[in-house]
Amino acid sequence: MRVRIRKAVLEDIPALEALIPQSVRVLGAGYYTPEQIEGSLGTVFGVDSQLIRDGTYFVAEVEGKVVGCGGWSRRRTLFGSDRAPEKDDAWLDPSLEAARIRAFFVHPAWARQGIGSRIMQRCEAAAVEEGFSRLELVATLPGEPLYRAHGFSAAERFEVPLPNGGSLPVVRMSKGITR
Repeated sequence: MRVRIRKAVLEDIPALEALIPQSVRVLGAGYYTPEQIEGSLGTVFGVDSQLIRDGTYFVAEVEGKVVGCGGWSRRRTLFGSDRAPEKDDAWLDPSLEAARIRAFFVHPAWARQGIGSRIMQRCEAAAVEEGFSRLELVATLPGEPLYRAHGFSAAERFEVPLPNGGSLPVVRMSKGITR
């Protein structure tokens, strides 16, 4: 089946709200406890509508159904949904700062079929076009192999506090990009 990558629109939010928890629960199961997964949904993992409004978020579709998503940002926030307790929507300076890679999720039935890689290629090309020479992200443990495959290096491992009192291990990663 043919996978189509396109810019997300606000009307995609219901499909994204269904996809993200399914992706996190299934693909994160071998890396995180059920408490970490459930504690992360809604704040760490969820829709950031600012990315959609900025035109920097993409969806992968098969026969009109959203099977993956991910994006990049010119804003300071590294991760988190609309309901994240801390967000910084200030603009980044492409000559000094790294663009952010954000919120990649794939439906479990479509995992490891190149969807994340195709979205990553679109993100990198768009960030270069906007004048960025570096990318930065906060990877989940199941996402780390994808980002390593795309040339990202780990810079720092840390834990994100969760609303349920737990914490989620993640990895800050970065890489340089060129035209």
